[in-house]
Order: sequence, then structure tokens, then C-alpha cells
Amino acid sequence: MKRKILIAIGLSAVYFGSFAYSAEVKQLPAPVVTGGMPLMDAINKRVSGRLYDKAKAVDDQTLSEILWVAWGKSASGKRTIPTARNQMNMKLYLLTTTGTWIYKPAENTLEKVNDKNLIPLTATQPFVNDAPVHLLFVAKDDAWGKCHVGSAYQNVYLYATAKGLATVVRGLIDDKALTKELGLTDGERAIIHQTVGWPEK
Repeated sequence: MKRKILIAIGLSAVYFGSFAYSAEVKQLPAPVVTGGMPLMDAINKRVSGRLYDKAKAVDDQTLSEILWVAWGKSASGKRTIPTARNQMNMKLYLLTTTGTWIYKPAENTLEKVNDKNLIPLTATQPFVNDAPVHLLFVAKDDAWGKCHVGSAYQNVYLYATAKGLATVVRGLIDDKALTKELGLTDGERAIIHQTVGWPEK
């Protein structure tokens, strides 16, 4: 009996180890963290943009910088946004038509969490489907988590302004369905969605 139990434990370890190892991971280019538009100019010019150039994709370098300004690690080793009581209770997901990814700031990677297209759960307005980048901010449903989300999407706004991108933050999403599809627990929930892309010309 003891031998059978040990064999079962060994097989479980091999199975779960293989499962964890097989997760699809995409390494992002290192973000360029210098230069850009002066801060006061970016604040003054910041607007919400809802019209996107459907034919122009956002390249990986730009995507890396979008994710970094929202939730990356800065030169100090901390996050690029302030976090109350140093709580790290926010997650940043990238939604695509071929699956959902979570941003891993320490490694500057995207890790695939499922093969589902969850964009329709955010597309309560037609223009959403034209955007190439879909950010979904997840946090615990408390005051701190929502503060962190606000700081993150504001950073994306300022970066987009400096880069010449269009972006808008949106609360019109099916947050309950998104929370369920992502398997969120312990008070976490989908808070807000942000579309980013090159503006329509």
C-alpha cells in the first residue's frame, strides 16, 4: 500500500510539473523608460480617444511600454504606480481574440491563462471591437484596489498621449461574467477595461 501511495504522489508531481511548465509565455522587449513628452504637456493634452486605425497593429515594443507604465517595476524596484500600504492587490490582463494573458512585471512577460476570447464581454460599445489592445484591470473589491487601478490607467493615458496613441477607460463591461471566466476568488473582480490603439486618420 505504501509503495502505491508513493507512486501516485510521484505521478501527480510529474503531471502538475509538466502542466506548469507548458504554460505559454511571451517575453516582451525591454521597455524604453527615458525620453518622451514633458509631463505637463502630456497632462494638458490628455484626452479620451475612441476611434482606432483598424489596419495598424500595436507592436510588441509599444505594448511592453504600455504594460510597464501600468504595472511594471521601476528603477527603485517598486511598481510604476503608488500602492497604498505597499499592497500588490492588482492584476493586469491583456485580452486578445485568441486568448487571455496576464502581465508578469518581474519577468516582463505575458503568460497565457486561457484560450478564450473575452473581448465580447467588454464590447458594449461598437468602437471597442476596433481597438488592437484591450487591458483589463483586476483588483480586490476594496478602496485600495480601486485606487491602484486608477493610478495604473492614468499612467497609460499619459503614455498614450506622449506616444500619439488613442485610449479610453471604460466601466461598461460585464464585470460579473469576466470575474467568473477568469476564475477570480478572494474578493478579486474585474474593475475596468481600457482600449488602446493608433488613432484613426
